[in-house]
Amino acid sequence: MEGSEEQPGPRPPHPGDHRIRDGDFVVLKREDVFKAVQVQRRKKVTFEKQWFYLDNVIGHSYGTTFEVTSGGSLQPKKKKEEPTSETKEAGTDNRNIIDDGKSQKLTQDDIKALKDKGIKGEEIVQQLIENSTTFRDKTEFAQDKYIKKKKKKYEAMITVVKPSTRILSVMYYAREPGKINHMRYDTLAQMLTLGNIRAGNKMIVMETCAGLVLGAMMERMGGFGSIIQLYPGGGPVRAATACFGFPKSFLSGLYEFPLNQVDSLLNGTFSAEMLSSEPKDSASVEESNGTLEEKQTSEQENEDSMPEAPESNHPEEQETMEIVSQDPDSKEPKERGNKKDYIQEKQRRQEEQKKRHLEAAALLSERNADGLIVASRFHPTPLLLSLLDFVAPSRPFVVYCQYKEPLLECYTKLRERGGVINLRLSETWLRNYQVLPDRSHPKLLMSGGGGYLLSGFTVAMDNLKADPSLKSSTSTLELHKTEEPAAKKRKCPESDSTFQKLL
Repeated sequence: MEGSEEQPGPRPPHPGDHRIRDGDFVVLKREDVFKAVQVQRRKKVTFEKQWFYLDNVIGHSYGTTFEVTSGGSLQPKKKKEEPTSETKEAGTDNRNIIDDGKSQKLTQDDIKALKDKGIKGEEIVQQLIENSTTFRDKTEFAQDKYIKKKKKKYEAMITVVKPSTRILSVMYYAREPGKINHMRYDTLAQMLTLGNIRAGNKMIVMETCAGLVLGAMMERMGGFGSIIQLYPGGGPVRAATACFGFPKSFLSGLYEFPLNQVDSLLNGTFSAEMLSSEPKDSASVEESNGTLEEKQTSEQENEDSMPEAPESNHPEEQETMEIVSQDPDSKEPKERGNKKDYIQEKQRRQEEQKKRHLEAAALLSERNADGLIVASRFHPTPLLLSLLDFVAPSRPFVVYCQYKEPLLECYTKLRERGGVINLRLSETWLRNYQVLPDRSHPKLLMSGGGGYLLSGFTVAMDNLKADPSLKSSTSTLELHKTEEPAAKKRKCPESDSTFQKLL
């Protein structure tokens, strides 16, 4: 969210926001394939079996299309020329075309020789068209399909776009859906809408979707308001959140709190000593979690999960320090000084993290959150029943689960518990359409499911017990009810029976 210079906000506008700068997080796009990377000079990037450097994209506008040239350099793509009249010659049907593999005169060796000479992919595609004996006999639609297929294979065209919730959710769902619990982008959009995510809110989120839901909430809130993230284990994982490339001002309103301390916070037994008893500070654990996730994914996914902060080199430093300490011959004063600085830095980060945890605990203790979002791989029932106590009345909550049965159980428990209204369990049906001249139709392949959502609103509970004035008025009403005439009470069942006879 970018505001004008007159409007106060956490992120003042920058004149080069529409241009790519060194260190920015961007998304590479080729056809329907996406990949999130960070722009760094002289850093080799591999994408769709192509390697290149991102040095030349710096200074260009987002949305610019580049062509991979020899040496891994990226050059801006010129405007597309109009196709020649030769290409427009087409047949009436494809019935007489036989796919025997002999229609193309160019062999693989010829194509490789053309590549070695430095001929661009566009010229290679044109030569393939000219050396095809069946191309002019194909219909116009078949020719377009043939050209598109060959361009995808031989033309290395890459578009650099700005990260957004939709792009990143599509990227994760296509590549690693298990990382985001198979949450489809339309389901994520409904979560943001049903949860009333907007600027100035105080939100609670519990998610295990690599930080995608958290990043979507931060993008919609635009740096205004506060978000309290509850995390399991040693620390939160925010690999997808880092891909958004939020400025540091956005992180000032982001808090995290360990999930295992929620019960103590509800019971009133929480204290600062409980945080100090944790084995690791969450920053180090977050780095280690990110490293473990990166090891489990492919080379392309490694760069999707970029580290969030420049502290990513701390695990390497820690490993180096351990090796140095094991070597008795390497105890030099300089290295000892580095180790001392590292220990001091680690202690400083632990104190800072502890301070943020206490601030999050204070925000939760107010129990006036404006909404709750749950999207985790854990069973939603115990999570929701505990976290709803931190939400103010008349506020929305949304729970996502890949399967329907846990949400059905959660629905039943909420009805028994009370304190909620407008409960709704829903599933979105999504199908993509191809829209082209004379050939618009639903795509043959579609998603089988994008998960289920349980949404509702909180209402005040036990108000009669809390307010004595309400209790006295209630007892008066009950007294009036007992003093009603007996004849008036008998009229109701008689009228009901008369109504039933009429029916």
